[in-house]
Amino acid sequence: MSLFGKEKERTSATQETILGALRSIEDPAVHKDIVSLGLVQDLVIQGGHVAFTLAFSTQPAPVKVELHRRARKVVSQLPGVTEVKVKMGTGAQAARPQQAAPHMPPPNFIPDVRHTIAVSSGKGGVGKSTVAVNLSLALRQTGATVGLVDVDVYGPDIPLMMGARGRPGMFDNRIIPVETHGVKLISIGFFVAEGEAIVWRGPMIDSAVKQFLKDVNWGELDYLVFDMPPGTGDAQLSLSQVIPLSGALIVTTPQDVALLDVRKAIAMFRKMNVPILGVVENMSALTCPHCGEKISIFGEGGGQRVADEFGVPLLGQIPLDPETRKGGDAGLPILLGLPDSSQAEAFRKLAGAVISRINVMPAQLPTIG
Repeated sequence: MSLFGKEKERTSATQETILGALRSIEDPAVHKDIVSLGLVQDLVIQGGHVAFTLAFSTQPAPVKVELHRRARKVVSQLPGVTEVKVKMGTGAQAARPQQAAPHMPPPNFIPDVRHTIAVSSGKGGVGKSTVAVNLSLALRQTGATVGLVDVDVYGPDIPLMMGARGRPGMFDNRIIPVETHGVKLISIGFFVAEGEAIVWRGPMIDSAVKQFLKDVNWGELDYLVFDMPPGTGDAQLSLSQVIPLSGALIVTTPQDVALLDVRKAIAMFRKMNVPILGVVENMSALTCPHCGEKISIFGEGGGQRVADEFGVPLLGQIPLDPETRKGGDAGLPILLGLPDSSQAEAFRKLAGAVISRINVMPAQLPTIG
């Protein structure tokens, strides 16, 4: 069956011209072109449409993204080519199922990191990335060494919100994270063009999560914060399975529709034996700039209700204020742009509560099988 339907349009592009163009693209680690390495597979040419698979093996996730982008671009520029579809796959060796011993503990990808915190939510639009950014900065302001991982591969907003520029470096075949405002950062957003869509299935997300850990030179850190994507999908599962998380911080707004999904997020982490640090209620109330009255735009009390329901603490309530949004858009988070504001103070209190909570959690972390 044709991959592109019944299209019969002829094109001057041939297998030879396409493979010739792809030979101009090298894997930066081994300095060999992707055709010679056998990465280009399942090449299909029909009319002006071209489709093929890049069968990756051990390349780091950012390298995979870059090779995918360049391969699609170079083929799309060939005469007669009107559409290019490039799938990301794995090589035969990588695809072979591995027989792992049952209950084997996860590899220690980040041995020099003391505490790992997943900032998560059951749904989008609750300000989870804003919380992750300002929590990381507040932890840094206590004198701790901090890293921040943008695990949201579909909406990598951390580089913009942190005002990070440039791309991570490479040394000794490992990625050097970008450092901004004293916090080490890694994000798929550093490796793709602005506005470019990332269409990945579960295995690619799993690979990216692992490589953001083992292939990045984090060095010694007191805290590594993970900004998780919304929902309860592949990224959450992958992270929970490859490292013993110190705990998950659950972000919600006060409204009932957010609480429905927050309950699912908490249940997911508990099913995977990840400790729940607590709940933070974002956008809890807006203080009128004219009269000083507090307005509960998204309702009130929701964070406390869900915390009580699951027997975990409400660690913070972050006021709703346009300046927080402006700071994120400008790459100067509220904690730095307006350090004396009530929002900044709320984030500092949240960081203190998170530290206290981690310190009283059981010393024996759960084994993730």
